[in-house]
Formats: sequence, C-alpha cells, structure tokens
Amino acid sequence: MSLAALCAALMFFGVVAYAIFAGADFGSGVWDLLAGDAQKGAHLRTQIDKSIGPVWEANHVWLIYVLVFMWTGFPRAFAAMITTLFIPWLFVGLGIVLRGSGFAFRKFAETLTQARLYGAAFAASSVITPFFLGMIAGAIAGGRVPLGRGDLWSSWTGPTSWVGGVLAVLTCSFLAATFLASDAERAGNHELAVQCGKRALIAGVAAGAVAMIAIIPIESDAETLAGGLQGRAAPFVVLSAVAGLFALWRLRAGRFARARVGAVIAVAAVVIGWGVAQYPDVLVDHATISDVAGAHSTLVGLLITFGIAAVTAVPAMVWLFVLVNKRDWAGDSH
Repeated sequence: MSLAALCAALMFFGVVAYAIFAGADFGSGVWDLLAGDAQKGAHLRTQIDKSIGPVWEANHVWLIYVLVFMWTGFPRAFAAMITTLFIPWLFVGLGIVLRGSGFAFRKFAETLTQARLYGAAFAASSVITPFFLGMIAGAIAGGRVPLGRGDLWSSWTGPTSWVGGVLAVLTCSFLAATFLASDAERAGNHELAVQCGKRALIAGVAAGAVAMIAIIPIESDAETLAGGLQGRAAPFVVLSAVAGLFALWRLRAGRFARARVGAVIAVAAVVIGWGVAQYPDVLVDHATISDVAGAHSTLVGLLITFGIAAVTAVPAMVWLFVLVNKRDWAGDSH
C-alpha cells in the first residue's frame, strides 16, 4: 500500500466512525421530532437528552478529522468537493450549528414556547444535516464532482444523491432508535425500550426496502459504484444485510443490546463497502488517490499527527463513551 493510499484509508476510517456515532446522534433528533407533544414525548426526549448529552459534541470530532485529512492530504479533491458542492455543504454547516444551539438552549429555556422553538430547531436540523451529507456522498459516488468546478445544482441533485440523502436519514433513525432502546432497557425503563425497539424495526425495514429499490437508479446513474458494489465490495454488502437482519431479529425478540451490535456492524459494513466500491477513486470517474495526493512530506506529517492523536485523543474519547455507558453512571442511580 502506498503512502497516499494509507492516508486515504485512515481518512475513511473517520468517515466510518462519523457515520456510526454521529449517525446515532442525528437519528435521535429525528425521533425527537416525531415524539409528539410535550407530555406525550417527555419520556423519550428525556432519554434522548440523557443518551446523547455527554457525547454529542465529541461526535463531530470525526467530521473535523475527515475534513482536515482531505484538505491537507488531498487538497485538489477537497477544493473540488467544496467548490462544486458548496450549496449542500452550506446546509450541512447551518444544520450542525442550529442543531447544537437548539439542543443546548432547550435545556435552559424559560418558557414552554421557547423550549418548543429550540426543540424544533434541534429536531429539524437533525433531519436536514444527514440528508445533505447523504446527498454529498451520492454526488461523489455518482461521478458528478469533477476535479475542476462542476455545476452548482446538477452535481448534487442526481438520482444517486437523492438515494444517499434518504438512506442517510433512515439509517441514522435506525441506529438511534436501536441505541435508545438499549439505553432505556439498561436504565430500567422497559416500556420505553419496547417503544424505541418498534421504531427501530420500522426504520430498519424502511432502510432495507429503500436500499433494495436504490439498486435501480444506482445502476443507471452511478455505473462505477454499481460495478464495485457487485464486485470487490460485494462481501461487505452481504455482511451489512446479514448484520441488519440480525439486528431486526434481536429487536423483535427484545434483545436490544445485541441488536445494537448488529446495527453498528450493518452500518459500518455498508459504508466500508461504499469506500471499497469506488477505490481507488477519490472523486469517482475523475480523480484517483494518486492523482490528488499532496506532497510526500505532507502525507508523512499526517501520519505522525494521526499517531499522536491515536495515543491522546482517541483513548480520551473511548473513556468518555465507557463512562457514559457504565451502569452505575451518575444519574442512573437517582
């Protein structure tokens, strides 16, 4: 493996991590939106605050990691991606900011009206952000982002982009509901766990159905991606399907902790499959890894920085998640 390919693989590791952790984070906002009025949705919203409150900011570290890796290690591809896809990236940025402020300010709202306003901003942005991230991924995978400057509209509004946006929202919803069911069960709220489990089943079946239907537009709009998914990435597609079915089976049986493992594997496998399918392209049909790799010294510097982060930031994040998920975590004891 070349130095550039190694850097690309490390960058894609961040994509997978962001899809899982931030995906569950965004999906929680989707269920917040669908929870109902203040009284009906109180228990679910309380569980959402409890589950994502300590980690929602930490999850965006992975997005920053990916963007910095791309900008530094593959600057020409980064410039093309940001320039051509400026509009969806704008919506992503606005969504992240509005979502964070809404989630934070809701807790300190002085009136119910203010709380509803902030909650609506949090929930709506939780749908908007993953949707446009999915559209960005679809634009790249569909070969609509050239190395120069592409069209500001048609580049991200093709069939593969719409498939990516819808699948991103459904996948996030599936992940979040599965995580929430497991967290509620661990906290002793079996009734809420069952409700979240049912939501996860619905979202998981919907995501699977859309993924099957998506084969049609992807075949015609993204031939390179389709060929890769049917070729070298096929084992990951199969693994994702098997893990997804396992998760649905465990959700149906009320084994929410095991369902969460299956959901994580399913999402990780499909994202990895996407990366393998378009390899060695960074911008599908337009630029390979070697075409857009930065200077050798820059890539070496990225590897050194990654090594430093691996022994400092990553253990801290792991410990944060361990603390959050401990049974005797302060707050579960009250």
